[in-house]
Amino acid sequence: MLASTFCHIPGISEKTEQALWSLGVRSWGSPLPTIGLNLPQSTRDIWNEQIHESISHQQNLTPDYFAAKLPSKELWRLFYDFQQVAAFLDIETTGLFGGDITTIALYDGVSIKHYVNGINLHEFPGDILNYRLLITYNGKSFDIPYIETYFGIKLPHAHIDLRYPLRSLGLQGGLKGCEKLLGINRDELNDVNGFDAVLLWNEYRKKGNPEVLNTLLAYNIQDTIVLHTLMVHTHNEKIKVTPFANTYSMRKPILPEIPFKADFNIVRKVRMGSTGF
Repeated sequence: MLASTFCHIPGISEKTEQALWSLGVRSWGSPLPTIGLNLPQSTRDIWNEQIHESISHQQNLTPDYFAAKLPSKELWRLFYDFQQVAAFLDIETTGLFGGDITTIALYDGVSIKHYVNGINLHEFPGDILNYRLLITYNGKSFDIPYIETYFGIKLPHAHIDLRYPLRSLGLQGGLKGCEKLLGINRDELNDVNGFDAVLLWNEYRKKGNPEVLNTLLAYNIQDTIVLHTLMVHTHNEKIKVTPFANTYSMRKPILPEIPFKADFNIVRKVRMGSTGF
């Protein structure tokens, strides 16, 4: 989709982009029509330079170039071309308004990485630099600023926050609500929520029970890998209203098996304040 995108070029609005498509300008390799399109001369003057620069950034896998220029509601277009440098991200914390990061899960479409406070959380700031595009749900308001404040770093990545394009598609109610609307089943984790994640962490810190940590990690990783399904759904739904549905449509991903087993009985116990682990 990116190679058929023009609305990142100065002077090209989304309406003008649609006019270009209707005139047969369907890719960066298409010639700009001399008639039938009302473009300012300044845009025509920089057209070839902008196209060459776009091709260079696409080939060099630098999505931040496009993220800085695209309308925010069109950032979903980045995923198709930059999958190989993308990572899905979710964090768990001790509270919504401050406190510690407890666990982080990363998934790049192939492998799952997890980070635990007190074990390997310190490795995250280095590892995240292996990627150039981050995909989250509500990460713009929560995960990304929380990470930057907690570690004292600035994440330079391009970022797709799925909360916004999903809402434009009528999918609301938080991450779990969106999943339910799409018929996604979490099995043992269906009724687990963010507050449970806090309780699980507190119990783990008190008792050190690895089964408690495993349940927390299973929840965190499930929140992360499902973003791949939601990203592809977003891409395919958005592409339907363009002339490129057949060209850029993506297959629903096969998600990996979570390497930790969740035990809902443990969740039930921590909700009740039980210490019988």
